[in-house]
Amino acid sequence: MANIKALIFDLDGVLVDTAIYHYKAWKRLANHLGFDFTEEENEKLKGVSRVRSLELILEWGGVSKSAEEQKHLADLKNSWYVDMIQEMQPDEILPGAKEFLEAARAAGLKTALGSASKNSETILQKVGLTHLFDVIIDGNKVSASKPDPEVFLKGAEALGIAPKNCLVFEDALAGVQAALAGGMKVIGIGTAQNLPGANVVVAGLHEVSIELVQTV
Repeated sequence: MANIKALIFDLDGVLVDTAIYHYKAWKRLANHLGFDFTEEENEKLKGVSRVRSLELILEWGGVSKSAEEQKHLADLKNSWYVDMIQEMQPDEILPGAKEFLEAARAAGLKTALGSASKNSETILQKVGLTHLFDVIIDGNKVSASKPDPEVFLKGAEALGIAPKNCLVFEDALAGVQAALAGGMKVIGIGTAQNLPGANVVVAGLHEVSIELVQTV
């Protein structure tokens, strides 16, 4: 039986779904540069940092930009995205997420956010989840992107819990790989086909219980 003392959550696709906002902002940027950006391509950016996402989109569009130009474009995309998430509401929390966070804390488990997003605190505040986290580790506090385990290891360190006693919730393959690389157990949110390596795979946090957590 596992001895899980802390839970670390990815944000996008696990607690809320901001993929539509990222998609709209990246599509607007691609159109601004003279090419299109598809939903299928957007799926490939799950769990990928903003800088790397831009590099991939430019490659797909056959566009070359200097480092300075790339920074400007990344900032422009982010400004459009931030404008959109300012309108987020609590009803955009994914099914079961708030209830499970509340149950976890009532059971004495520590909770942390481990996200590549640099806007995670804004999103958590808008949907009313901030108070359910002991620690928030996001793109403002790490330099390496998943599948590097940095974000999860920093979360464990900030909580004061050994990695082997941490359980990660992730919807992206890169995130599953990051959790495993950090020596942690991981519950995948999605399908087993898309998340090989996850200890358990569920459709969403509405399918997770405290009992399940301790049997992973």
